[in-house]
Amino acid sequence: MARLKVGVLISGRGSNLQALLDACADPAFPAGIALVISNVATAQGLERAAKAGVPTLVINHKDFPDRESFDSKMDEALREAGVELVCLAGFMRLLSTRFVESWRGRMINIHPSLLPAFKGLRTHAQALAAGVAEHGCTVHWVTPTLDDGPAILQGKVPVLAGDTEETLAARVLEVEHRVYPEALRMIALRR
Repeated sequence: MARLKVGVLISGRGSNLQALLDACADPAFPAGIALVISNVATAQGLERAAKAGVPTLVINHKDFPDRESFDSKMDEALREAGVELVCLAGFMRLLSTRFVESWRGRMINIHPSLLPAFKGLRTHAQALAAGVAEHGCTVHWVTPTLDDGPAILQGKVPVLAGDTEETLAARVLEVEHRVYPEALRMIALRR
């Protein structure tokens, strides 16, 4: 069976991208990364992709008059690369409804909370403030509503006495690095 062609959108250091790159480096893994796009030219994730021999592209959102034209350029690049599934991995831009709808059922995201709890930003602070016993991450299908698509896979960690945003975030990130490649594997095998 041919491997699922994946495009990854990033904005920063790319630690979840690295987890996906590591998984895809195994020839037996059912997916491969065809393109990494960043809206930030200095994103460390671009270096990670280049080291892995994966094509990269910088599309700076500031070069476009509006969200729709920026998203249109990304869409064009993804389609030219033959991408079949888009993975958001720390991509810090809201996507237009048109872009999301054009990739519906073919775009996933990893969010640092056990959705539907703690949508949006600063999820670890939200979890600590709520006093929950468990926190974690969710890989979910992307829909036009932020952090609202159906969950594919979740990973949990206990919230420990004395946790700070930083200590909790570090434990959740370790789980993200296991859960995201596993969710990608599940999707690639089911297609």
